[in-house]
Amino acid sequence: MSIQLLRIYKGIRNSLFSQMNKQFLIFLFFLMLSGVFWLMMTLNETTEQEVCIPVRLVGVPKNCVITTEISDTLKVTMRDKGYTIAAYLYGDRISPIQIQFANYANRQKGHGTISQADLQKLVYQKLSQSTKITAIKPDRLEFYFNYGKSKEVPVRLAGSVVPAKSFYLARTRFTPDKVTIYASKRLLDSISYVSTQHLRIVNFNDTVVRDIDMEKIKGVKIVPSRVTVTLYPDILTEETVEVPIRAINMPVGKVLRTFPSRVKVRFTVGASMFRRVKPEQFIVAADYNDMAANPAPKCKLTLRAVPHSVRNAKLDMQTVDYIIEQQ
Repeated sequence: MSIQLLRIYKGIRNSLFSQMNKQFLIFLFFLMLSGVFWLMMTLNETTEQEVCIPVRLVGVPKNCVITTEISDTLKVTMRDKGYTIAAYLYGDRISPIQIQFANYANRQKGHGTISQADLQKLVYQKLSQSTKITAIKPDRLEFYFNYGKSKEVPVRLAGSVVPAKSFYLARTRFTPDKVTIYASKRLLDSISYVSTQHLRIVNFNDTVVRDIDMEKIKGVKIVPSRVTVTLYPDILTEETVEVPIRAINMPVGKVLRTFPSRVKVRFTVGASMFRRVKPEQFIVAADYNDMAANPAPKCKLTLRAVPHSVRNAKLDMQTVDYIIEQQ
């Protein structure tokens, strides 16, 4: 075994140090050497580079609720020697910028602003003296806060929800169906509900469940910031019911009799909702005022009320025979 390993070693050594491979190794050496010189020259040149610096809001009182967080990162464009910029990018020379809450918080307005000039001062404290800042994004930071003022508001769906053909959206459920918002008194008074982010779901015929973030509102903290929405589609079916005709605006002492006394109403409704639909939930009316203003052998019928779950309701008959009797 050892003899075989020795033969392999000699074969590899002879191959590496053959005349051709010697030239290749010399070429690699000078290539690496030129790469090192190029890198040193590049790092010694002045350059501009965007560096991301973390930001932290510190010193927040325990009884204070931050309703809109400041951006957690500053994008700072710096000019300096290449090796200094490389140290910022790949080293640990820049620690997070700490924004002291008390220095910028306006307690009356519930709002704090850190100007571009203040941001530059805070960043320069982390940099070498030779480094110059040429740009900062964002150019200022803002945060909003209050001292526990809140209220509960309902959740509403924003977006486009279209079930498949012959289906309709029977019910939408949110979990939770209410959220707590923290904001200034002015904002709390102006907000009656909060919406989800835009949701687009089309052509579905079965229950759909989605976790979705709430739409952000400047100066408002929403808890929880994410809800579960469940969409319940139902298949549409065409049905009919017989409904009695009601006389309206009849003078005292007069009675309207129609022939027939009941008419059919056709409508579409979700299959699961049909059992809840009752004839007495419909109102088919014959108006005495119309008959008096436009005398005719037949009286006109109008569909005055339908259940909330019913769609496309229409009468089988638009007019009927009638007589008006004196009591």
